[in-house]
Amino acid sequence: MTTTETRTDELLIGHLLRRAGFGGTAAELRKYSQLDYEDAVDQLLNAIDTTSLPQDLIRRYHIDQSDLRTIGSSAGNWLYQMVTTGAPFIEKMNLFWHRVFATGQTKLIQGKAMSTHLDMLRANGLGKFDDLLLALSKDPAMILWLDNQDNHKDSINENYGREILELFSLGVGNYTEEDIKECSRAFTGWTVENTDYMALKMRNNTMRPYGYINWQFKFDPDDHDDGEKTFLGETGNFNGENIIAIICKNPATAGFIARHLYHYFVADELPVPQWPHFPPLNPEAIEVMTHAYFESGHSIKAMLRALFLSDSFKSPSAWNARVKSPIELVVGTVRLAGGYDSPTSDVYSHIAASGYMGQDIYAPPSVEGWMGGADWISTGSMVMRVNFAGEIVGNLENNGVQEMVSTIRSAAGNSPTAGSLVNASLASLGSLQVADDTLSGLRDYVNNVIPSPSPNEKHDDMSNISDEVIASLLQLIVATREYQFV
Repeated sequence: MTTTETRTDELLIGHLLRRAGFGGTAAELRKYSQLDYEDAVDQLLNAIDTTSLPQDLIRRYHIDQSDLRTIGSSAGNWLYQMVTTGAPFIEKMNLFWHRVFATGQTKLIQGKAMSTHLDMLRANGLGKFDDLLLALSKDPAMILWLDNQDNHKDSINENYGREILELFSLGVGNYTEEDIKECSRAFTGWTVENTDYMALKMRNNTMRPYGYINWQFKFDPDDHDDGEKTFLGETGNFNGENIIAIICKNPATAGFIARHLYHYFVADELPVPQWPHFPPLNPEAIEVMTHAYFESGHSIKAMLRALFLSDSFKSPSAWNARVKSPIELVVGTVRLAGGYDSPTSDVYSHIAASGYMGQDIYAPPSVEGWMGGADWISTGSMVMRVNFAGEIVGNLENNGVQEMVSTIRSAAGNSPTAGSLVNASLASLGSLQVADDTLSGLRDYVNNVIPSPSPNEKHDDMSNISDEVIASLLQLIVATREYQFV
């Protein structure tokens, strides 16, 4: 294999690790670059987490994360998982589903329900879409978020019936208002045990000192409408499970989920409300995933495997084509800098930083979630993004940053040039590829802080290059457009 081919493979692996995770460290890039690309995809998709900080250790140092009552506590607890997991693809998928099935602690009040909701996504988010929709429909957080506890056989509430069709599966234009009513009728009696919702809203439903009661799904047959229903052209005595089966076999569902996956893993699409009026950016990629959906019995993992192996995903034109969401930026940067090796108060400032950049985890702005794309970028948020990333990678007191600096020194060689230092630094930040003018500017910076007669002259003494210079170079790189994209 030629040097050019090797470099191309490393760049492709870097792209894969950014999309199927939160970016790769130098060690992860070396590991996956030694594999065939298909094997690398399979290892990422099938990884099992064995490295996350144990919950008992976290709770020993953060009492507030025992009952997860505040958003800072519950979102911070998830941040620990995202940063320390050995299976980042699972948490990346959880973020994907959190965006699609936007559910907020802002309405639910307690964080335990959100934590349970997240566990449900972990257990079902890569399996059959039928199983995921069924688990979602029985999830207490979703039931209360979309008011299905108020959906009664004598007085239906259409909130969940509407959103499962509009935002979670078929998409606008593939059902009628009558389908919404019939769907809602099928989900009557699907409610929550262990709570009086009005008492909860008055903050009276507690079991102090242990926090709010853990809610459970309850089916109330006396409150279920068991009459005949006609839904999407089919008629029968349907319940919620029957409705989900009809939804999941519909071609529109496969296409809608495929477009969501493309939007998240390949390139920013138009906002979801515009999808009925505009075709997908890449119909071929949608077709690849739709085919995999039906061939695999509606498997989400099979759809993503087909996507990651497709030319649409691997093409260099797809690299750096999405704006990183704030939480992707936070998690990816912290992981590159070494992550959390023990409980730390940094988790709270880091999750707050994501909010300042425009993404409060567990607090989506609406049932449509976050629009993403260009909405992530504004004058204020860009300053926050650059400052956050620069502060993390420029902190030489961080063991992970020291390790990055040592790796860069080793990779640059005993007689480094400005070019070798820049290349080593780009590699340490996930095998990043930047534009030629950016590359030239980074080299000029190194030459300016370490004067030399010519831009390519080698330095014989490594002591000429301080840790602070390398850290400053890393800070410049994380401020580039390429790092802010994924």
